[in-house]
Amino acid sequence: MLRFVLRRLVLVLPVLLGMTVMMFIIARLLPGDPVALAAGPNATAAEIAAYAAEFGLDQPVTVQYWRYLSGLLGGDFGVSIFSRRPVLDDLLTYLPATLELVLAAMFLAVVLGIPAGLAAAVWRNRWPDYLGRVAALAAISMPRFFLGLLLQLGFAMWLLWLPLGGRFPIILEPPPLVTGFLTLDALIAGDGTAFATACRHLAMPAIAMCLSPLATIMRMMRASTIEVLQQDYVMTARALGLPARQIVFKYVAKNAVSATLTVIGLYFGWLLGGTVLVETVFDWPGLGLYATQAIVSQDFMPVIGVAMVIGLLFVLVNLVVDLLYGVINPKVRYS
Repeated sequence: MLRFVLRRLVLVLPVLLGMTVMMFIIARLLPGDPVALAAGPNATAAEIAAYAAEFGLDQPVTVQYWRYLSGLLGGDFGVSIFSRRPVLDDLLTYLPATLELVLAAMFLAVVLGIPAGLAAAVWRNRWPDYLGRVAALAAISMPRFFLGLLLQLGFAMWLLWLPLGGRFPIILEPPPLVTGFLTLDALIAGDGTAFATACRHLAMPAIAMCLSPLATIMRMMRASTIEVLQQDYVMTARALGLPARQIVFKYVAKNAVSATLTVIGLYFGWLLGGTVLVETVFDWPGLGLYATQAIVSQDFMPVIGVAMVIGLLFVLVNLVVDLLYGVINPKVRYS
C-alpha cells in the first residue's frame, strides 16, 4: 500500500508544475494592461512604469515566472495590484466559504444519489426506477442559477422560510473563527442558534449546486449496480440462499460504488470552478465572487491564485479517490 501511495504522489508533482506554467501564461495573454488600469486614467507613462517596476512586471516573463514559482514554494501567491494585499490572505478569507458550500452540496449529492441509484437498480423497471429517471433528468437539465432564483422566490419570498442570500446575518455576531466554516465553528463554540442560522443560509445554495452531481451520481450508481448484479459471484450468492439484503449491501454496493468514486472526484473539482453563478445569485462571499472581481479589474495575480487553489484541490481530491480505489479494490494497488 505504501508503494501505491508513493507512486500516486510522484505523479501529482508534474501535474502541479504544468498547472503553474499554464495558469501563468494564460494570465499574461489576457488582453489589456492591468498596471495602467490600476494606476488610473490620469497616470503618466513614468508613473505606470514605476508601478510596473514595483510589482516586477517590467522584467522578462521567464524571470517573473521563476519569481512566482519560488514564491509558491514558500507559500507566497503574490500581491494584488489593486488592493496591494497579499493574495494568500484573500484566498484564506474567501476559500472557507466556497469549501463549505461545495462540501455541503457534495454531501447532499452523495448521501441522496448513491442510495437512490442503488434502489433504482435493485427495483429495475419498477416505480422507484422510473421515479429516479424522471428526477435525474429534471435535475441535470435545470440550470443552477435559474434553480437558485426559483428557490429564492419560493422559500425566501413566498414562504419566508429561508433567508434570501448571504452567509450570516449582519446584525448577528458570528461564532468565533476557528476553521472558517460557520457551521463547524458554531458546533465548536456550542452555539446551537448560530449553527441553525448558518444552516438556513447554506441550504438554498447547497441545494442549487447539488442537483446536477446528484443526478449523475445516481445514474452512475444505477448502471454500476446493474452490471455488478449480473456477475457470477452474485448469482452464486443467490443460489446459496443468502438474504437479498446481505447480497446487496455486503457484496453489490461495495463493488458498484467504486466506479461512482470517479464521478464524485470530478464533480468536486467542477463545483469548485463553477460556483460563480451560485455565489452571485445568493451573494455568497466565496472564491467565485473574488475571482469575478479580479477578472473584471484584470488583476491577474488573484486570478492565478484562485486557479491554482482550485487546481490543487482538484488534484488532491483525485488523489484521495485513487487511494480509495486501493482500499475498496486491493487489485488496483498493484496496477
